[in-house]
Amino acid sequence: MTDATTEMAPYAFVRKETLEQQPAPLSVAGPLAWIRQHLLSSPLNIALTLLCLYLVIDSVPGLIRFYFLDAVWSGTNRDACLADKVGRPVGACWAYIADRFQYFIYGSYPINQRWRVNIVFVMFALGVAWLLWTSAPKKKLGIFFFFVLLPISAYVLLLGGAGAENFLRTCMIVTLALAALYVILSFVPQIVRFYIGDAALAVVEQLPVWKRFFGPKQLVLFALVVFAFLSLLASGPGLPRVDTGLWGGMTVTFLIAAVGIVFSLPLGVVLALGRRSRLPIVQLLSVIFIEFVRGVPLITVLFMANTMLPLFVPQEYSPDRLLRPLVGVALFAAAYMAEVVRGGLQAMPKGQYEGAMSLGLGYWSMMRLIILPQALRIVIPGIVNTFIGLFKDTTLVTIVGIFDFLRTIEATLVDPTWATPTTRATGYAFAAIFYFLCCWGMSRYSIAVEKRLAAGQKR
Repeated sequence: MTDATTEMAPYAFVRKETLEQQPAPLSVAGPLAWIRQHLLSSPLNIALTLLCLYLVIDSVPGLIRFYFLDAVWSGTNRDACLADKVGRPVGACWAYIADRFQYFIYGSYPINQRWRVNIVFVMFALGVAWLLWTSAPKKKLGIFFFFVLLPISAYVLLLGGAGAENFLRTCMIVTLALAALYVILSFVPQIVRFYIGDAALAVVEQLPVWKRFFGPKQLVLFALVVFAFLSLLASGPGLPRVDTGLWGGMTVTFLIAAVGIVFSLPLGVVLALGRRSRLPIVQLLSVIFIEFVRGVPLITVLFMANTMLPLFVPQEYSPDRLLRPLVGVALFAAAYMAEVVRGGLQAMPKGQYEGAMSLGLGYWSMMRLIILPQALRIVIPGIVNTFIGLFKDTTLVTIVGIFDFLRTIEATLVDPTWATPTTRATGYAFAAIFYFLCCWGMSRYSIAVEKRLAAGQKR
């Protein structure tokens, strides 16, 4: 060792304890760092931040004052929302929303029959929660409830009349026949055991029940319970017919959106597969349909569905005035959904197809088990974006005389009972809140599904 090292040794210090971890400086990992990185990172960002800050300071206090501080929350007529009547500045007239809230939900549906709409709403909420809750029990039973029992029940409850009751009786007869057939087939193993013995029966009993017959017995029993409940409703208080011209409000909006969403996805998948098919006729028909529907606005499709669709069927089988836009919206959304799904199919690597074929899978098995699950996961944002656009486009059905939620608001704006300077702004603000909450809910759920399905893809 050198003399310099020897001289410095008495002054050397070695720490024996580890220092506690200190938080990062605010200028590196804190609120100030976030502001500097996202809001003040460049002269352009600084200018945009100042502009947005000015807009917020200039508009938000006025909106808060109009919609909350100076708002009128109770009242029975327009006098409660007139400044010269109450002697103070008047903002939003929420008393008008409270007074017409029932009309916004049901439209002109008869008041004494609105319990039928409430039952459909409860069943719809139960079905949606059953499907979207990832850990819900009896998932297959929930799918059967949402896609089979709910549409039948909604048709019977909302429309009513002799036709709906006859339809319900037919469904009950078919269900009872299936239940009887299930009971008969349940005795087949005993008959087979008697004639061919236990050894041969073992081969038959290895098949699950849903392969020996159409489905689990729980589905039949569940359907019988639901149809029996509807029969009691129909035979007790009765189900008088309510023409679709009286339907309106949120009921029609949710109905059109639900039908469009439920039918557009499977139709879009079929059209996407048809467009990528190697069969020339199937490919040509799919391309013609997709390009034709995507090449015209939705208003044109609604007009054609409302005017042209009855011309293709006999007069006595003419579609209902509400069924026509339902068909038009579903077909229109299916064309856009087909292109979204086709993008996911094109994003699949060729090795996935080759690997599926090397396992001996046929075309439909390959698509159902390997390709489509991965392709649909890739295009979840596009699918949800189409659903959100479809939900907002339901307002266009007013063009063909359907009273959706927005149309009911516009109808009440001309009511002299609530004709005030602030009624229009209040009504449209309420509509904006409704559409925002529905679309925001779909968006947030899609983000959660994306994160759950992409958990295995993170590195």
